[in-house]
Amino acid sequence: MSGERPVAVAVALHWDGASAPRVTAKGRGELAQRIADTARAHDVPISDDPQLVEVLAQVEVGHVIPEILFVAVAEVIAFAYAVHGRVPERITQRIDGTPASDARRGREGDRAAASTQQS
Repeated sequence: MSGERPVAVAVALHWDGASAPRVTAKGRGELAQRIADTARAHDVPISDDPQLVEVLAQVEVGHVIPEILFVAVAEVIAFAYAVHGRVPERITQRIDGTPASDARRGREGDRAAASTQQS
């Protein structure tokens, strides 16, 4: 953990680039801490958004996120790509007009950020 605050709630997401992101793990207390520690150990970016994680924690593991959360989760996925300096392969042009081929491209199917709530 190395000086990090304890994690109270954690939700891990996966996006394959073709369908809606799905919840791959979730937990509270010790399980939440293990999810966050595993994410850090595998260099998976972590987004700290208490309200989003509480809503995502209501989604069953293995289920896709509800459509109402698409924008909020898209921001988390964009954060995960930005942390690694990448863009999804399906993006052909960046917002600034630069072709995506000029940026480091990511691979769809990467794990998205784990969203956590600190205690």
